[in-house]
Amino acid sequence: MTNHTVSSSASTKKAIFVSGSAQGIGKAIAEKFAAEGWFVGIYDIDAELARQVAASLGEATAVGGAVDVTDPASWKAALEEFATAAGGRLDLLINNAGILRAGRLADVDLAKHHQTIEINVNGVINGCHTAYPYLRATPGSGVINVCSASAIYGQPEIASYSASKYAVRGLTEALELEWRKEGIRVQAVWPLWVKTAMLDDNVASSHGTLGVRLTVDDVADQVWEMAQPRTGLLRLPKVHTAVGFPAKALSVAADLAPNVLSREVNRLITRA
Repeated sequence: MTNHTVSSSASTKKAIFVSGSAQGIGKAIAEKFAAEGWFVGIYDIDAELARQVAASLGEATAVGGAVDVTDPASWKAALEEFATAAGGRLDLLINNAGILRAGRLADVDLAKHHQTIEINVNGVINGCHTAYPYLRATPGSGVINVCSASAIYGQPEIASYSASKYAVRGLTEALELEWRKEGIRVQAVWPLWVKTAMLDDNVASSHGTLGVRLTVDDVADQVWEMAQPRTGLLRLPKVHTAVGFPAKALSVAADLAPNVLSREVNRLITRA
């Protein structure tokens, strides 16, 4: 594996790379960190839109470009471009890119289920694997994977999406242990439903029961908080962070309740 070092002449700004950040949650995260003085990498399958967002933040604050998260070569090129612009730093990787296909499993085209896994799971694995040398070379670096409250218990009508987020959950937990000794902090953020274009034409039963209460800024603010250094008792590892009261309540209930009760709660929520 290629060794990467942070140049002594590197920018003093901390640097964050966000996949899928031309719009939605990723864009809000990038803009939040830019406002807090970080250098941000806005990378998306829609390269032109990503560059437009970066241009709106200014050349000294952001760089934008293309990344197809399913393609390791695309990740490699994007990270090389970003690291050059950021002075060799990668303080935080946000694996945000993802898709959702709502509908009963048998009613959704099989190719769409496979695409969900390819983007939501393999995209995160590709990102973590390719970014590792940069993270290892940047003291105090970290990864935050955008997971979902659908990884608390499998959700009908978004079965492959829920499965993909279970995979992200497991990957996050494994890497938190693998990379801890190297000083790379790995976490996952767990929003419930967020008001984004992802929900256009992707309606599941739990929307009506739980509502769509979160904004992209709610998630961005939580990610910002998660990225801060932990002190005192808070130095204990916190791997998963739910966003919003419903997601936090479901998470706590799942930790405390027998699995059969979690099943019944989810059955009622989704009217299954």
